[in-house]
Amino acid sequence: MLDEKTVLWILAGGGICLLLFNLRKSPFKDRLIVFLLSSYYSSILGILVVGEGLLSYPVNLFNNQFESSLTYEYILFPLIGIYYYQTTITSTWKGIVWQAVLYSVGITIIEVILEKYTGFIKYEYWKWTYTLASTFGFLIIVRYLMKIINYKDQQQQN
Repeated sequence: MLDEKTVLWILAGGGICLLLFNLRKSPFKDRLIVFLLSSYYSSILGILVVGEGLLSYPVNLFNNQFESSLTYEYILFPLIGIYYYQTTITSTWKGIVWQAVLYSVGITIIEVILEKYTGFIKYEYWKWTYTLASTFGFLIIVRYLMKIINYKDQQQQN
């Protein structure tokens, strides 16, 4: 059986490969902005949540340097943000909300399983509902930020 650090390295490597593959597709600018916004959001939220002792990451790749999970906050979560954006580009507002619900539920289920059966994450005062709500809110916010960015970009081009 693989130890947990090895699994994290595999997830990080797989995430980087998926990211490089995904960033090759058009529109590159949108995907890159979504990735950077997602990284920014998740790092701030991660620092706050871990700093307040709401949850911890007993096993992570850089235990001595960082208390939060860099694999999740800088690779996997931003990659999920890109896929969500990609699948909602032509969606109506109902489709955008529905997909945000589906993505959030999926992420929450995976997190609960990881919290229960691995050392990757430990809920101290955190609840799965916080993950569900924060993920949902993030996806909606980034989706509409991208709508505003693209609208402003089109205005400047005209």
